[in-house]
Amino acid sequence: QVLRKSLQRGFTLSAGSFLLYEAHKLISGFAEVHASFKVEEVIEQADYLYGSGETEKLHRLLVQHKNSDDAELLWRLARASRDLAQLSSTSAEEKRQLAYEALEYAKKALEKNEANFAAHKWYAICLSDVGDFEGIKTKIGNAFVIKEHFQRAIELNPKDATTIHLIGIWCYSFAEMPWYQRKIAATLFATPPTSTFQEALHYFHMAEEADPNFYSKNLLFLGKTYLKLNNKKMALLWLSKAKEYPAHTEEDKQVQKEALELLNSI
Repeated sequence: QVLRKSLQRGFTLSAGSFLLYEAHKLISGFAEVHASFKVEEVIEQADYLYGSGETEKLHRLLVQHKNSDDAELLWRLARASRDLAQLSSTSAEEKRQLAYEALEYAKKALEKNEANFAAHKWYAICLSDVGDFEGIKTKIGNAFVIKEHFQRAIELNPKDATTIHLIGIWCYSFAEMPWYQRKIAATLFATPPTSTFQEALHYFHMAEEADPNFYSKNLLFLGKTYLKLNNKKMALLWLSKAKEYPAHTEEDKQVQKEALELLNSI
């Protein structure tokens, strides 16, 4: 009888433990689903605001999630911080602060998911931005790392036109580098980064083929690169397209202005 009672008691405890375990699983599962749903909801809101050009609202939304472990949220926050820094209404000190914050968010996104192509892309962009505050030596030194991350992003997503465009910008920047900066680069590095306008043009066209008319700046740089190569006919074509591109963002407006100035100078 004592044994029977002990067995009954043991079964009761086991059953109770099992029920507690099942309840815990159910609650945990619900919490996970709920958290997942919440992340997706924030991302959906963020993408809508980004598409609408609501830079400040987008940053306010995403900065609430700066401690997230989700790479998709973090790279979007890096992008939003950078976009906020680009606004003309943002002070010089705020631009600097936002640039460094953006880099940290992008770095964290990479740590959370190394296979996320956008994390590589935005880490490279933000690293380049920070170089503007740290001088020519750091900027040139970071150039190799920046290109590596762009190339890794393209490996992970070969159809992403903006990353292809950014490698074009990288090539254009080093093709255009003034002689004194080349001299500094040669002094500091055994093999400094180099490129040509022809290489830049290749990437700008490649980006346009991947996604035609996707970005006003790609049109502008096609025009600018053709100018560097003394092909005025093709420069006129692409600069006209850049000037006529619908201005959805402040950057688009700046592109229109620069395109018009270049067209007037030809």
